[in-house]
Amino acid sequence: MVCKSSEIVDTAHALADAARRAVLPLFRTEGIGVENKAQTIAGFDPVTAADKAAEQAMRAILAERRPDDAILGEEFGIRPGSSGLTWVMDPIDGTRAFVAGAPTWGVLIAVSDESGPIYGLIDQPYIGERFEGGFGRAMMRGPQGERVLKTRSDRALSACTLFTTFPEVGTEAEGAAFRAVSSQVRLTRYGLDCYAYALVASGQVDLVIEAGLNAYDIQAPIAVIEAAGGIVTDWSGGVAHAGGRVVAAAGREQHRAALDILEGFV
Repeated sequence: MVCKSSEIVDTAHALADAARRAVLPLFRTEGIGVENKAQTIAGFDPVTAADKAAEQAMRAILAERRPDDAILGEEFGIRPGSSGLTWVMDPIDGTRAFVAGAPTWGVLIAVSDESGPIYGLIDQPYIGERFEGGFGRAMMRGPQGERVLKTRSDRALSACTLFTTFPEVGTEAEGAAFRAVSSQVRLTRYGLDCYAYALVASGQVDLVIEAGLNAYDIQAPIAVIEAAGGIVTDWSGGVAHAGGRVVAAAGREQHRAALDILEGFV
């Protein structure tokens, strides 16, 4: 199947629209069927009926529009394809926030080829903001209208705002690495899941540092942030398409300063 950028973009927006329709009626409602996917008694890794419904709705559209493309989704795994393109989807990135009623979760949709993500979309249905990047596009649309995405310029670490989702970050060593960077920045905040990456792309935040990510957590943010002029790598400065330890930066100065600290822990 031919890869036309307009086709890809139109399909991605159709997927995001379908996910919105599936998810919003269940947000902040009782009885959304929370299950725990965690493998340990102490863990809590929720999945809800909304996660499943959104991914199923997106897969149905792809089956009709892009049957030759592969799919990697968080809830229903891999569907092989023959086109060389893969749709990498997280129907609700931030299910813990969703369960808690916080509007900081989002729908993540990326399209990747052998080089990595070539287009990405971050959608927050409840507040009505959508961020996209790839094929020469870097745009957001929301209640305040539509505008071009552009990351912040280079700045010293001491002037930076840093985000991560969980205060503990990952392993004990990974947490120590994060705290070492955090001690050098102006402001550190926690939470937001994929929305923190959208804030990097929109010029509000300098850095997001996380660990233990999967491909479906990061491929859409990579495409959006890079299209807006930012940088996303692993903690050694390599590609982060598969997830793992990730640093997203608004500019090269912030990125290099963070890596200089993180590389001492990897």
